[in-house]
Amino acid sequence: MLRRTVLAAPALLAAPSLRGPHPAAAQPAGVTFEEMLVPGGDPGIQLYLRNKRGASAPARPDRTVLCVHGATYPASTGFDLPLGGLSWMDYMAARGFDVWCLDLRNYGRSTREAAMAQPAEGAAPLTPGEVALRDIAAAAAFIRERRGVPKLVHLGWSWGSSLMARFTAENPALVERLVLYAPQWLREGPSPAAAAGAAEALGAYRRVTRAQARERWLNGVPEARRGALFPAGWYEHWADATFATDPEGMREVPSVLRAPNGVLADSRAFWQAGRPWYDPAAITAPTLIVLAEWDRDTPPSMALALFPLLTRSPGKRLVLLGEGTHGIMLERNRGALFQAVQLFLEEAGPG
Repeated sequence: MLRRTVLAAPALLAAPSLRGPHPAAAQPAGVTFEEMLVPGGDPGIQLYLRNKRGASAPARPDRTVLCVHGATYPASTGFDLPLGGLSWMDYMAARGFDVWCLDLRNYGRSTREAAMAQPAEGAAPLTPGEVALRDIAAAAAFIRERRGVPKLVHLGWSWGSSLMARFTAENPALVERLVLYAPQWLREGPSPAAAAGAAEALGAYRRVTRAQARERWLNGVPEARRGALFPAGWYEHWADATFATDPEGMREVPSVLRAPNGVLADSRAFWQAGRPWYDPAAITAPTLIVLAEWDRDTPPSMALALFPLLTRSPGKRLVLLGEGTHGIMLERNRGALFQAVQLFLEEAGPG
């Protein structure tokens, strides 16, 4: 376990100077950084948790946030990548929040099962949603016990939104608020995440190259706006940090990031088959849906279909942000996302 406090305090949308990949390199004053491995949802599984906490952050359910990633990339290089000197986790921590992000098994720095080192072909898809839920439950229980709080704010991105929504529906007493960033819902055709591994037989995992990652990211962005989506160097910094979390994939030529295929198997069995993976009406926590207009992985039509189904969520909200994609948290206009989520988290509870 590591703990560091950094004394530099960059502004939220500072000029796009890049800092090194180390998470302690750029944090607001008084923000404490920790990283740790904790027991996962099954024997032999260890989960990588990262924490950013403001010096004055109270141990309160409405100020303690757990963030979970999507289908392909780990949490740490999404929620806690310093771009322009600040990450999303830094932004929340500087405002008095206790923020955690989790890499599920077979992602990032968490345990990679033996099958990830074997040929993918002919093996069962790894880390399906039911398995990922066990890891989320284990990580959330660790945080609740460590902070002495009865419940947390759960925040999920893309596939992570489905995991967090399902967890919330099944564990209402354990969730204070729910943030669904770029949420999945029923779709026609395969998810764009399947583009790098869309063979009929999925296998255990898929390989994503940098070229495929960039092509998927820019899908849906008007040609004339693509050059302005990222400040100079931001995308490259994300790609360097993200692909470095898979040392074995880095040794391939070209380098790849290996991502487990359980999410794609679930998509075929549920979302593409017209079968929701969770019941929105079972969610009783205040819920925010937030996404950007150029999102083609989880387009606004999905959010518009999901929102009215949250019939028991008090104070629910849907926010559509302009000029951003599925990964707006890492783009020039990320400040709009940060502010929309922060407003939801800091406002008084319904009623």
